[in-house]
Amino acid sequence: MEMTTILFVALGGSMGAVLRYLIANVGQSWTTSSFPVGTLIVNILGCAAIGLITAILISSQSQHREVLRLLLVVGVLGGFTTFSSFAFDTIELFDDGRSGQAMLYIMLTNILGIGSALLFYRGGSMLFNGSGV
Repeated sequence: MEMTTILFVALGGSMGAVLRYLIANVGQSWTTSSFPVGTLIVNILGCAAIGLITAILISSQSQHREVLRLLLVVGVLGGFTTFSSFAFDTIELFDDGRSGQAMLYIMLTNILGIGSALLFYRGGSMLFNGSGV
């Protein structure tokens, strides 16, 4: 493994982590509820972004495609998406006796996340590759 690979992933990861922190806090500030809205927003945005970026990279003939994948997908989105936070937030909801909210959170995160990734992957493929792959 080359040092430049590690540097691209580290740079992207640090940007993604900072973005996650900022967006999750802003999203959570929109509610007085302890429901993890901020993490939900980050997870949905991250899923949408990975769909779109992957579609763009797959259709690209650029010699920099692998560098962009390392920087954006592995680095930025790896630092940005928060499924570990999702798991912990879910545990806290269950532990607080809010099983209904925990189940709603699990369903929304998974349905909207996978739906976003699919929608943006298909849309990105059509837009950047001319096909609906």
